[in-house]
Amino acid sequence: DYIIDIGPGAGVHGGNIVAQGTLQQVMAVEESLTGQYMSGARKIAVPAKRTPLNDKWLKLTGATGNNLKNVDLAIPFGLMTCVTGVSGSGKSTLINDTLFRIAHRVLNKAEGDDPAPYKAVSGLEHFDKVIDIDQSPIGRTPRSNAATYTGIFTGVRELFAGTQEARSRGYQVGRFSFNVKGGRCEACQGDDKGKNIHQVLDMTVEDALDFFDAIPAIKRKVQPLMDVGLSYIKLGQSATTLSGGEAQRVKLARELSKRDTGKTLYILDEPTTGLHFYDIQQLLNVLHRLRDHGNTIVVIEHNLDVIKTADWIVDLGPEGGSGGGEILIAGTPEQIAACEKSYTGKYLKPMLG
Repeated sequence: DYIIDIGPGAGVHGGNIVAQGTLQQVMAVEESLTGQYMSGARKIAVPAKRTPLNDKWLKLTGATGNNLKNVDLAIPFGLMTCVTGVSGSGKSTLINDTLFRIAHRVLNKAEGDDPAPYKAVSGLEHFDKVIDIDQSPIGRTPRSNAATYTGIFTGVRELFAGTQEARSRGYQVGRFSFNVKGGRCEACQGDDKGKNIHQVLDMTVEDALDFFDAIPAIKRKVQPLMDVGLSYIKLGQSATTLSGGEAQRVKLARELSKRDTGKTLYILDEPTTGLHFYDIQQLLNVLHRLRDHGNTIVVIEHNLDVIKTADWIVDLGPEGGSGGGEILIAGTPEQIAACEKSYTGKYLKPMLG
């Protein structure tokens, strides 16, 4: 009935009420990003063309966990696949409890929960690792932050340790640490205000990118945070203050800063939860970039703006619980939209124009 739109941007670029009123009134305010997306002035576009299939597939057969009814799943290599369906249709059981757990053990050589029941899997030889990028915190203590998680702080510590004053005092890299005893102020546990290193950690990502422009090793790790739309967060901002969506994008930024083999299987479960249209576009830009480098993206999603940009869709249903657990159809968004028995297809069709 009534909308209060806060912005215009995020962080230091936000904090103002940009528009408020009915939908029509908010759409009439040019400065409102929300209004622009609601009016259609801005929109998340349908790709001009889909990434074509190749002959490599990741196949899982005979999945019977929870409500799954002997499901055979096929994920195309090097594409972005959306797994869709009503709540309770079996998406999480199929992808998180079965596919990810299998791949985690085989590719990452890691321990973990047993996969849900299945018969066989093939195609894992096309991948070198699987990464589950969820919205869980990047750290559970106030000293955890984006700089430590992404490796930016390692470069910053090395930079400080290399200064003339640090060398004259015999300070090593460990002196500039949150966690090592003797490498932090024991009175404040490394949190004291007014330290030069604190000033660096107090920079926003946007400011840090400019500040470290001449230091490639650090800039290379800061740039991905900009790319995922986190220009406004501070390098040293406590992990406990980041939202789930922000934490997820910090994880994506860390992946982007690594050397890309083009053989990674990425799994994301409803990554758009809590995200604005603009944030969703930023997220999609990153996912498509990872895809364009040859990686395989599997996204469990309800958001039609994400689903319409996928190369391939696996639609489960038709209902939730005992009425679901089957793959209704798998194909391109256009093929899903043409499927009369698919709820996803019914709502996707108008989005494709």
